[in-house]
Parts: sequence; C-alpha cells; structure tokens
Amino acid sequence: MGEVAIMHSEPLQFECSDMRHVTEGDVYNRSSNAEHRLGEEKGQSTENEKVEDLRKRGYMEHGCQHYRRRCRIRAPCCNEIFDCRHCHNEAKNHISIDQKLRHDIPRHQLKQVICSLCGTEQEVQQNCINCGVCMGKYFCGTCKLFDDDVSKKQYHCSGCGICRTGGCENFFHCDKCGCCYSNLLKNSHPCVEKAMHHDCPICFEYLFESMNDITVLPCGHTIHKGCVKEMREHFQYACPLCSKSICDMSKVWEKIDLEIAATPMPEIYQNKMIWILCNDCGKTCNVKYHLIAQKCLNCKSYNTRQTRG
Repeated sequence: MGEVAIMHSEPLQFECSDMRHVTEGDVYNRSSNAEHRLGEEKGQSTENEKVEDLRKRGYMEHGCQHYRRRCRIRAPCCNEIFDCRHCHNEAKNHISIDQKLRHDIPRHQLKQVICSLCGTEQEVQQNCINCGVCMGKYFCGTCKLFDDDVSKKQYHCSGCGICRTGGCENFFHCDKCGCCYSNLLKNSHPCVEKAMHHDCPICFEYLFESMNDITVLPCGHTIHKGCVKEMREHFQYACPLCSKSICDMSKVWEKIDLEIAATPMPEIYQNKMIWILCNDCGKTCNVKYHLIAQKCLNCKSYNTRQTRG
C-alpha cells in the first residue's frame, strides 16, 4: 500500500498587548442582535404594507364595461389607445367604419400598456414601473390580460391558448373539440372537431372568443345560450347546423300522432308512398304520405324531410 504523509504542526499561540478584561457580553451582544432582528421585522412589515397599499390603490375604480383594470392598451395594429381589446374591436368594426379598414386586434402581439393612475406607457407587465401600482389583480403574460375582478375565476388554458373564466377546477379541455367544456360533459359530450372555432349560427359572433355563455347541443354543435332561448321562443327546436332535435321531443311526437289520426287524407293520397330522411337518426324510410308530417320508422321521430316522391 502507498503511504500517506501526515504533517504535524505546533499549537498556535496569540499574544495581546491590550490586556483589558473581555466579558461574554462583549463577544455575544444578545440584546443588540434581538433589537436588530426586531428592526428587520418591522421594516419587512412596513414594506409589505406598502406593497399591499400599491395593490389596492385604484382597485375596481378603473376600466370599461368589459374589464375592471388599472391600465389601457396601445393597439399594435393601428397604434391607438383603448381600454381593452373588446373596446378596440367594437370601435374598429363599427358600421360607420369603411369595410376595408375594419379589423380585430391581434391580442398576443400587444406590447405597450398605459397605467391609468400615473399615465406611464410601458411594456406589458403586472406592476407599473413608475408608480408601482398593480394594474390587474389577475394578469396573464401570454394573453396580455389584466383584470381586477377575480370573482370570474380566470385561468389560462394552454390547450385553447387563451384565458377562460369559471375556474380551472370546473372545466376540462377536449383536444378533439379544441375547447374547454364543463366537467359535467367530460364523459357524455359528442366530440365535434374544432366545435367552437366558428361563428354562432344565430348571431354570427365568433364563439371561441365570445364572452357570452355558450352551450353544447346534443348533436355536439355549440351555440350561445341566449340564442337557444330565442329559438325556443320562436318554436324552433332543431340545430341550425345539422337539423337534429336539440331537446327531448317525444311528447310533441305523441301529439302529432293524435293529430294525424284525427286528420284522414283524401282517398287519392291514402296509398301514396314517399321516401324520407330522418334528421335525428339519419335513416331513410319509405312511408305513407301525410300532409301534416311523416314519421321515421326507425326512431319514431317526426323531424324528417322528404327526399323522393
């Protein structure tokens, strides 16, 4: 085995020319350290109070009808200042604007915001670089979104690429549909590719970025809740896109059965046969013609259309 060399050294000795008595208190000034720590805690508490004061200053006092926030934005497309992207889109798509000049703001390209309290223009960030105020209690750096009203339970969905409301614990993202749905629909909704990436079939507002409530029909198509309500007020119970029934119509079909039974057809039409397509089940049938309606032999629905005489 190899040898390990060990170096021995003599104990070090110190001499002090000033032979005064050194007490333990001189070495360990405990009261001084305690006072120092107390001062640090007070300073930290004061600093926290200042930060909290900045967060609360102007809270819920600024903004527009769409968002409560303490900043305005400079649109990268037209270099004009607006309260939010919705205010920009409403102004720039107004009927008074030339159609060639109408446009929406590219939200992810937003770079500059203006503090509502001190007026400082700066790059997108949550706290003002000048006065230090929090410009939005909820802040998303990806969507460039500021909002003081956190009761909406905002969250950013990486699948959608935008911020949603309602709380992330209450929704799931469907990769095939390309949007977020309520957890209640997780195992029951019919998947339709890019279900919300189109306009509402009633009001023609783009559903994917709409701030109004959206519902999923039994067929899988999406539409505004308010538009569905309006359809029902006008006795329209079929999907505007695929014509499938949007609710249980069995009671209505029973009433039509009674009406047909009470309305005999003229003799020349009693044996007339026609081909129909059922909008609900998609089956084709050869049935007797009746002036009121034709019943699907497969699912017993009257939501049908004539295809051949």
